[in-house]
Amino acid sequence: MNRIGIFFGTETGTTRLIAKKIHKKLGDDIAAKPLNVNRIALDDMLRYEALILGTPSYGIGEIPGRSAGCLEPNWEEFLAQFESADFSGKRVALFGLGAQERYSDRFASSLLRLYEVFKGFGAEIVGSWPTDGYTFDHSAAIVDGRFVGLVIDARTQGM
Repeated sequence: MNRIGIFFGTETGTTRLIAKKIHKKLGDDIAAKPLNVNRIALDDMLRYEALILGTPSYGIGEIPGRSAGCLEPNWEEFLAQFESADFSGKRVALFGLGAQERYSDRFASSLLRLYEVFKGFGAEIVGSWPTDGYTFDHSAAIVDGRFVGLVIDARTQGM
């Protein structure tokens, strides 16, 4: 069985493409094929030793979901299942998409929500990322001077 599960939320498909690129780099022996959170149950995620989780930012830096205007269920609805989830002993790496020029005042801020939720349910968050090389005014996804995960601006970084 693969040791790493890759899960993402997406509305336009860009986060899915990044998740697929991550999977391709890791390979099938290490990571399972990426799955959209609107097609899984909590138990599907809990069976992995480690997780890579991806999200875009919506509105004022919200995770995607119906309240943010998404047409399909997304992270917002998936996280609603977490009444008594236990991610203790699981390592979680995060990646988030944002537009540093267009949304400079809230760049990739939704990443903080995933960070807080998974950390709150016992996960060890790994893989913070430096803010150097980005041009933005504010991001809620910065803790101790670093992004809580890999931040990607698909437009300006040529993804």
